[in-house]
Amino acid sequence: MTRCFSFIAAQNSCYRCSFKRAGLKSSTTDLGDGTIMHCWIPKKHNPSKPTLLLIHGFGANAMWQFNGVIPHFTPKFNVYVPDLLFFGESYTTRAERSESFQAQCVMSLMEAQNVTRMDVFGLSYGGFVAYSMAAQFRERVGRVGLGCAGVCLEEKDAESMEVLKVTTVEEVVSVLLPQTPEKARELVRWSFYKRPPSMPSWFLWDFIEVS
Repeated sequence: MTRCFSFIAAQNSCYRCSFKRAGLKSSTTDLGDGTIMHCWIPKKHNPSKPTLLLIHGFGANAMWQFNGVIPHFTPKFNVYVPDLLFFGESYTTRAERSESFQAQCVMSLMEAQNVTRMDVFGLSYGGFVAYSMAAQFRERVGRVGLGCAGVCLEEKDAESMEVLKVTTVEEVVSVLLPQTPEKARELVRWSFYKRPPSMPSWFLWDFIEVS
C-alpha cells in the first residue's frame, strides 16, 4: 500500500529549514574515484572565526544528530557538518569501509572547501572517525572532542560492562543497521539511557525505508 505521508521525510524537511536558518547551506563535493560527499557548510566562511567540524554516528543523516546544537555553535564557529559515506547523500563505489578511509574522505572534503585547520567533534562512530583524523592529520586538527565513543575501550573493560554480545559480523549489522522494527527497538535499547516511551511499528518502518 502506498504511503500518503511520511513523518520521517517531513522531519528531514524541517531539519533542512533549521540548518538553513542557522546560516548553513547544503553542498555536494565529488572527490573522484566514485566518491561523493554531502556536507552542510557556512553560507559565508568567516576567516575571523575558528572552524568546527561535527561528525555524526550511526543512524540517519547528520541533521538528525546535530540539529539541536547547531544554533549554539554557528555564532562562534564556522560549522561544517558532513554526511559520512553511506549515510545521507554521501556514498562511494570504492571498496574501503574503515574509519581511516572515512577520515581521509572527510579531510579531502574540507580541503575542497579550502579549510586547512579545524577543531573536530565526533559522536559515537563519528568519534572513531574524528580520532583517526587527528592521528593522520595532526598538523590540521586542533582540539578533538569525543562523545559516546569508546576509542580506548579494551576487551577487559567490556567484561565489567553490560554490552551487546555478538559472535558474527551479520549480528552486528542486523542491530546497527536494522531492517525491521524489532531490530530497531533492540538498537534503541542499547543506545539510549532514557528510551522513547513509544515506538510504533509504522513509525519505525517509515524511518527504515526513508533512511
